Amino acid sequence: MTWGFIWLMLVLKIPIAMLLYIVWWAIHQDGEPESEGGDGGTKTYPHGSGRRLPRKPRPRGPHGDPAMPSPPRSRRTPLPVRAREHDH
Repeated sequence: MTWGFIWLMLVLKIPIAMLLYIVWWAIHQDGEPESEGGDGGTKTYPHGSGRRLPRKPRPRGPHGDPAMPSPPRSRRTPLPVRAREHDH
């Protein structure tokens, strides 16, 4: 029982040690390398401008029915305030 416990404690330390190593490695990495002569971050698209115009809204129903009207609005009236009865 004792050897199994010791063995598991050592084996379960491996993922923790690897995590600490990965964090240490990431901290010691250099920043992003400078790219020379790039386009300054702009994207070029091979086919025309590359940006598509937004599509027209799809017609509603099979015959292009108009948009449905908004639902009716209703206001709730506040409940009357009851007078508090004070015990004297």
